[in-house]
Amino acid sequence: MKRYKQFAPVLISEFEVSDWIHPLHNHNHYELIYIRSGKGNHIINSNSIKYNDGYVFLLGPEDEHYFEIETITHFVYLKFTDLYIHQEEGMLNAGLRHLEYLIKSRETHLSGFVFNDSDRVTISRIFDVIISMKKEVLRNEDLIWMQVLTLAHILQRNMPEIRSNEHRTKDMQAVFCYIHKNIYYPEKLKAQVMAEHFKFTKDYIGQYFKKNTGMTIRDYVSVYRVNLIRQRLDSGKFRLKQIASEFGLTDESHVSKLLKQNRDKFSGF
Repeated sequence: MKRYKQFAPVLISEFEVSDWIHPLHNHNHYELIYIRSGKGNHIINSNSIKYNDGYVFLLGPEDEHYFEIETITHFVYLKFTDLYIHQEEGMLNAGLRHLEYLIKSRETHLSGFVFNDSDRVTISRIFDVIISMKKEVLRNEDLIWMQVLTLAHILQRNMPEIRSNEHRTKDMQAVFCYIHKNIYYPEKLKAQVMAEHFKFTKDYIGQYFKKNTGMTIRDYVSVYRVNLIRQRLDSGKFRLKQIASEFGLTDESHVSKLLKQNRDKFSGF
């Protein structure tokens, strides 16, 4: 498996090709890929997703992918690292929470974002702005970051569970999305609150989740939260007190206790 490594915090590229030359690969960075024009298939983690004009894909570091191009495709790439995401003073920004939620949501990597006419126009113009800054990326890093956060807001409101109608409220993907989106609010992740949101009974939602995932809601929430906390600690920019406040935890000792409890739990999650 080829792994592409990026050392710059953010890079922008734009190109048009009729044949994809890269092998199946993953990265050490994140990628926002905009299909300005073209048609084909995007193979992500062995899943084939058809793409057309205006599609957007968001990939995390461990996602394996390549393209099968049917008609000449115009790609715009925005590639950024953890260092770029975890900028000082930015962690509590709501836009970054949208971005983190999107990156960590499983279904984000199994489909392309499809937009209504209004959002398609907005997305196109945002990428026009991004492209205009590609020759002076270092000088424009803050401005590019603003575009990333704006995109995160638009992508978030186009997630499947946001667009779904009532008969899809029991969709397992919607349950994942609810957890990822509300990981900062422990009260919203209580079984009773989740059951009411999804129109389940308290007992049934637990059984439903475990049947589909092999783990309890409590374990999934715990491990997911700890993974996010570890990312913050690894960045070296955030104190335990800040992290405790962001995740609605009691204090620094609560954070330390969670890390200790989950040190070896569900490795490879």
